[in-house]
Amino acid sequence: MDIQELHSALESLPYILGGLPATLGLILGALAVGFVLGVPLAVGRVYGGRTTRTLVKLYVWLFRGVPILVQMYLFYFGILAWLSSLPGLSFLHLDSAFLAAILVLGLTSAAYQCQIFKGAIASLPSGQLKAALALGMSPTTAIWRIILPQALRLAIPAWSNEYSILLKDSALAFVIGVMEIMSRTRAVASATHQPLPLSLVAGIIFFALTWIGLKAMRVVEDRVRIKGYTQQGSI
Repeated sequence: MDIQELHSALESLPYILGGLPATLGLILGALAVGFVLGVPLAVGRVYGGRTTRTLVKLYVWLFRGVPILVQMYLFYFGILAWLSSLPGLSFLHLDSAFLAAILVLGLTSAAYQCQIFKGAIASLPSGQLKAALALGMSPTTAIWRIILPQALRLAIPAWSNEYSILLKDSALAFVIGVMEIMSRTRAVASATHQPLPLSLVAGIIFFALTWIGLKAMRVVEDRVRIKGYTQQGSI
């Protein structure tokens, strides 16, 4: 890689950074979907009946076992294409690639977040739930007010890793046409025939996003940490 190639890559930097909103949208959307689904899945996995636990296991097994690339094609060319053809759902076709990518990343993230929150819930003393029930709380209220506030705090270190995983997985969205960072990098590389310097620029951008995101997660963790509280739930 010579100076001219590096200069050309730097000239393409503004265009590549134009994919930053799409990349961040994929990450934040997937994290939100994963969180909204992952928490109740974890609760069902720990406190649900036999049927509920089995269904959650099947969900986790399915989305952890099927490659994200395969899911992208299935959702984009299959499920969303079919839904957008139905009366009243044609609006899904407007940006179905972006929506498909968020759904795939979010549903897969929910399987992993379920395991993260399950571990955090299991690390709490079982006597807390029993004590809440003895005081007259319903199981739902006890879980919502006693168990989850503690478990979510304890899950932040592991949950922050999910951010970096989704950041890297978001690069796969280029296969269905989402114009995120990697997609724009490939477009420029195809036009200039300089994949090495452009890939280096993209790698630096992803590294910076990972560093910033993990630092932000660490700040959140420090703010919500209960002093003297350990992963085993002891004081």
